[in-house]
Amino acid sequence: MKSPIFNYIEKKIPHTMKKTAYLITLLIALFSFVALAKPTGSYKLVVEGFDWGAGVNKVILSLSDTTSIVNGMEYSVFASRKSTAGAIADDQSSGKRDVIGAYVSDENGNRVKTGKNITLVLMVGPQLPISSPIQYFRSKGNVWVDYQLTIVHAKSQQVWDTNTGKIMPLIDQFDLTGKYKFNDQLTMSYASFSPKIKKDKAPLIIWLHGGGEGGFDPTIPLLGNKAANYAAEPIQSIFEGAYVLSPQCPGAWMHNAQKISTHGKENDVYNEGLMALIKDYVKSNPNIDPTRIYVGGCSNGGYMALKLILLYPDYFAAGYISALAYRSEYISDTDIQKIKQVPIWFVHSKDDATTIPDLTVVPVYKRLQAAGAKNVHFTYYDHVNDITNFYGGKGFQYNGHWSWVYLHENLPKTDFDSSLVKVNGKPVSIMEWMATQKKGK
Repeated sequence: MKSPIFNYIEKKIPHTMKKTAYLITLLIALFSFVALAKPTGSYKLVVEGFDWGAGVNKVILSLSDTTSIVNGMEYSVFASRKSTAGAIADDQSSGKRDVIGAYVSDENGNRVKTGKNITLVLMVGPQLPISSPIQYFRSKGNVWVDYQLTIVHAKSQQVWDTNTGKIMPLIDQFDLTGKYKFNDQLTMSYASFSPKIKKDKAPLIIWLHGGGEGGFDPTIPLLGNKAANYAAEPIQSIFEGAYVLSPQCPGAWMHNAQKISTHGKENDVYNEGLMALIKDYVKSNPNIDPTRIYVGGCSNGGYMALKLILLYPDYFAAGYISALAYRSEYISDTDIQKIKQVPIWFVHSKDDATTIPDLTVVPVYKRLQAAGAKNVHFTYYDHVNDITNFYGGKGFQYNGHWSWVYLHENLPKTDFDSSLVKVNGKPVSIMEWMATQKKGK
């Protein structure tokens, strides 16, 4: 089995070399490395969710002695990505990781003045698949890969190549063990978060994932895009603490009995079981305020969020929906009348070629407005840009389908006519608006 260093050196040697010279050069490099190397050490990965998905953005190295100084430029990091779920392209399966920072830390990556660990900060980005511990396969969706690193310290030739696990700073705050059995055919996994700040009652935020995050591993919906952010302090503080529930569909929310996406034309096979899961979770957590239950999702999950609102318009206090996949032609005028009193905020991008807005969100929004809806809003972006101007770069555009990038960061503030959405005369963001919504208010 080739090590990451072998792969890296192999790629860097020009293909124009004759075979003998190539092998000699490669063997010299490898034997030199082995001869100089000291006993190997262990490391721990840090995985976080970003706008485009998951990234290994740090690695924590264990030291034999304490230290108070570190120079990140002295370390080289080589990565290897493998999966039994399918083949990974050569240029995404192994390569060098860029170190952009370093500090002395404890074993969990927290900064300390003196310690027996070093944390290296690694470059991540939407155009750096080598940085992702998750891979998308068309037949299986997003799955974890076997992600291994080899770290070399140039001065001492110390090597770290033993992976002892991973830390997921926000994901680790979720309970990832949730299982709900609806019937003999349907069992669903789910992740849940209980707020640190508990009053007598706290609202519930329900997030429904897109089509690529199905399966039985609830970390995937939280990391496939930045959905775990609803448990982060900036959003939690708006609600003064909120429960977060992230159910996971075994397949795709829009699937009918033949596993074909319906877009609303016919009934899906999951909404009944999903609603039973939600009600069971609410019943099991008596501190949830039943008048402040919010349901949202993106793409497939946006379809299902609207589906639940259509079926149970008196249950939810509000909906927040990105990249709606429910087609307007399959929603009757009677359905529009049923939900016109439900507060809903849509988020979409004009260049979304997957859930085409003129077939989905635009006519749905306009029909609700025409029916007299007073509290339905729609933030309509031209494109989905890198909001950091760093990871993708200034002017970088994501796939137009990814309007949830804005939603997860609580950025939508404008309505369809570009005016600011206001509550009691004060401009608000989508989460600030949602926090004020209460059933029967």
